[in-house]
Amino acid sequence: MRDLWRPGGGRSALTWRLLGNLIRHLPPESAVKTELRNAMSDAEIKRLAEEADPSQGQWSHAEMLIASLIDAVRANTYVLQRVNGGKGKAPEPVPRPGVPSKKRRKRRQLSAEQTAMVLARIRGERVPLGRGQWVQSPPGLVTRPVQ
Repeated sequence: MRDLWRPGGGRSALTWRLLGNLIRHLPPESAVKTELRNAMSDAEIKRLAEEADPSQGQWSHAEMLIASLIDAVRANTYVLQRVNGGKGKAPEPVPRPGVPSKKRRKRRQLSAEQTAMVLARIRGERVPLGRGQWVQSPPGLVTRPVQ
């Protein structure tokens, strides 16, 4: 934490954004990710599972090979069924990271107020966020509230 917060707001090599990226890219079995999952309520886990997009996940080489194996077994089963007079449609491949699904996902629309706040942040204007206003700090400095 000393790398993030310095008395007086001095320069820091580790920013909150970099810390967030480091945590986001930890492997799923890491202690941090396990603790974050354990802290979630059942309702939160259910909601996240419904909104999950496999094309955005992180897979290891072994997981990619397993998905390829599943696709091959499904294809062989389908061909065998068709040869023996069965009917049905070809199996869908296992969703993989980086490959968007064929189904269009419905995105939640921002309200007019949310859109205005986002655009103001992009332009660098002061935006009220709850109890105060926040100003974008120069790179390397900690973001601080305006009094």
